[in-house]
Amino acid sequence: MSAPPLWTYQKERFPLAKTAPLLAVFSAASICVSATLSGRPLPGWGGFVAGFLIAMLLFFQMRVCDEYKDLEDDRRYRPSRPIPRGLVSLRLIVTLGVVSLPITVAVAWLWYPPVLWLLALVWAWLGAMTLEFGAPAWLKARAVLYLLSHMLIMPLIDLLLTGLEWMPGGGAASDLWLFLALSFVNGCVLEIGRKLWSPENEIAGVDTYSRRWGPSRAAMIWSACVLVSLMLLVAVGAATGTIWVSAVLGGIGAALGWFSAANYAAAPTPEAEKRMDTIAGLWVFACYAIAGFAPFLVRLF
Repeated sequence: MSAPPLWTYQKERFPLAKTAPLLAVFSAASICVSATLSGRPLPGWGGFVAGFLIAMLLFFQMRVCDEYKDLEDDRRYRPSRPIPRGLVSLRLIVTLGVVSLPITVAVAWLWYPPVLWLLALVWAWLGAMTLEFGAPAWLKARAVLYLLSHMLIMPLIDLLLTGLEWMPGGGAASDLWLFLALSFVNGCVLEIGRKLWSPENEIAGVDTYSRRWGPSRAAMIWSACVLVSLMLLVAVGAATGTIWVSAVLGGIGAALGWFSAANYAAAPTPEAEKRMDTIAGLWVFACYAIAGFAPFLVRLF
């Protein structure tokens, strides 16, 4: 008996088993960092539930927008994806995305209504991204600008998630920008990492960083992003009183990432491609776990 279409869709395009843990750590760490930087106690459990739900809903909405934006390219170059092959319809996925909007509003409203201003800011940027800022061909021809413009949504989402703490708490800490910058760079780590492909897996018409820059240069740029991310993680650690924990744990994680990137650059095989995708996700997961939870672990010991 085959799995229900929507279940298969989520496994392929929005895998809950991988996405939910990452967003749980991401949202919880954002709230914890905001409180720690401000010297305030953590909010109640409702804030963490709201953060997780908002993060999940926003990332699903981003997926829906991608499905709409990339439909023609998917039909032409990636017909095996769920919508082009007829597993589910674009109308169904867009309908689910639309239904998720008032749910997101309700969650934010129930926690702290002024947070809706930050939610509106995220949605405004997401809408602009979906329309490719009115210049799709020009933007896609400039890979770095395309990457940076799209990854700016990450600190905006993080501003919203941290806002669940600092808006009702009395204001954001002056050092919060370090954590927002970390989110921006980590978005680049994830995005580049998932588009480091092996030559045999490259698809005509599909733009990847490994095709555009070559595997070696792409791996080097990804490694540079990890370095910047590590520096920001240590800076956040300095602001939260966990500089050495952040430096040691972050350094170990970064070294593993650089080792994997070097192996990929030397031999960009399908196995190395999968490893880079995995290590990018693990690095981001570790960054948020260290930044958000290290201050509380240090206090325990």
